[in-house]
Amino acid sequence: MRHIIEAYQKAEEFNREFFMGRWRAGLQKEAARQEDALMAMLFLEALGIPNPTSYYTLELYPEFVEEFHQWHMRMGMDTFEPGFCC
Repeated sequence: MRHIIEAYQKAEEFNREFFMGRWRAGLQKEAARQEDALMAMLFLEALGIPNPTSYYTLELYPEFVEEFHQWHMRMGMDTFEPGFCC
């Protein structure tokens, strides 16, 4: 039974690499673009723009507040509003 599971895992890894390997860079770039858009939407009010979706996105803040520092540094903002981040 163990040999069957190992063979299945190897086949699954080969399948993933064979079919997804060609598009991995493009998929990662698109995922990063979508994450950047989500972070901007979540923190619109911190950027000084009223956020019409703040009621719906309020529960997402704890999940993304740790990643916010890396995001604003990647977006070219060396410092961010004192007291909010760094």
